[in-house]
Amino acid sequence: MHDTTTISDPALNIEHLRKDFPILDQTIYGSPLVYLDNAATTQKPEAVLKAMDDYYHTINSNVHRGVHYLSQRATEAYEGSRQKIADFINARHNHEIIFTRGTTEAINLVAASFGKKFLQAGDSILVSAVEHHSNIVPWQLICEEKGATLRVIPVDDNGELILHDLHRLLEGVKLVAFNYVSNSLGIINPVKHIISTAHSYNIPVLLDAAQAVQHMEVDVQDLDVDFLAFSSHKLYGPTGIGVLYGKEEWLNQLPPYQGGGEMIKTVTFEKTTYNDLPYKFEAGTPDMAGAIGLGAAIDYILGLGIRNVRQAEHNLMTYALDTLQDVQGIRFIGKADSANRAGVISFLVGDIHPFDLGEILDKQGIAVRTGHHCAQPVMDRYCIPGTVRASLAVYNNREDVDRLAAGIRKAAKLLLG
Repeated sequence: MHDTTTISDPALNIEHLRKDFPILDQTIYGSPLVYLDNAATTQKPEAVLKAMDDYYHTINSNVHRGVHYLSQRATEAYEGSRQKIADFINARHNHEIIFTRGTTEAINLVAASFGKKFLQAGDSILVSAVEHHSNIVPWQLICEEKGATLRVIPVDDNGELILHDLHRLLEGVKLVAFNYVSNSLGIINPVKHIISTAHSYNIPVLLDAAQAVQHMEVDVQDLDVDFLAFSSHKLYGPTGIGVLYGKEEWLNQLPPYQGGGEMIKTVTFEKTTYNDLPYKFEAGTPDMAGAIGLGAAIDYILGLGIRNVRQAEHNLMTYALDTLQDVQGIRFIGKADSANRAGVISFLVGDIHPFDLGEILDKQGIAVRTGHHCAQPVMDRYCIPGTVRASLAVYNNREDVDRLAAGIRKAAKLLLG
């Protein structure tokens, strides 16, 4: 986990930066848009939109298999994005980067391939109590198929994982899968401690970084994580493209997830020889424009400086928590302070149903997420139907927070009298 106290002051002009995101310059129901649903998906800067548009206008062609000029140009751009991603998360090799449709497919890939090769009846997979459904259901499916069981690291009232019994929970476990940052609570988990503890038992770890890579530095070699997954669309890139990082030694051991073109070296009706990494896991025509858009998004973030992004968001998170706590009747779900939180503030107000509060905020031009956030076990843990989730991005400012606080007060007055 990165020490946010050592990060330098930001060098970001948020008001200038907001102009890079054209969608923010609009009104909703007569009010300027306040977009606070970034944990669901972030908006895209002009640089990303232009990169994808340029691809389709100038070099649209299938990659790898063509000798003609456009195919070679498209291949260079596509593989260039793979290298940008490897550098972004400090992977040792660019062939440790597998393109997927997103975090969900990346986790399903590991669950299916790892489970097929290594999971047996009586084994266990260990997840945490604050997982997104995408890091629960794939493991349930493979456990059911193999006769294995799913174990869960519990969570306390503050939303922090209870780890004093971790050594016992790891007995008989074949793989640990958990998130870097909770999508429903915003809590940053003690990832290095969990990874090193699992490794002391020679247990590999998959880290869901869907809510982390856009907010902080993520270094897979420093973490020593075996697999890591994230989605482009939460990192200011396009939808439909994501990343699985895997250590070379693990990816070489896993069987392919899907069959088809690109993932093969030779095919006869008697036998197929699989391709080298990363193509063994990339069957079919890939999303070239999406990969190029993700590369452009990484360029954009690197241009801002990820440490500057982290500090600016930390400052706004601190301001938001201080401002919102003054709203009468508000109750935060997940009570970590701003230093141990990234992106997300999850809350309820009095006995107002989150859907009702979200609808009234929407009519004021304020976009938040309501419900269980694909983390239903978290809501069951706190005996609530769901929460209102306000999630921050680098383009959010104090005015957005002030509008949110005022909007909540107006909604409470209407609904509670």
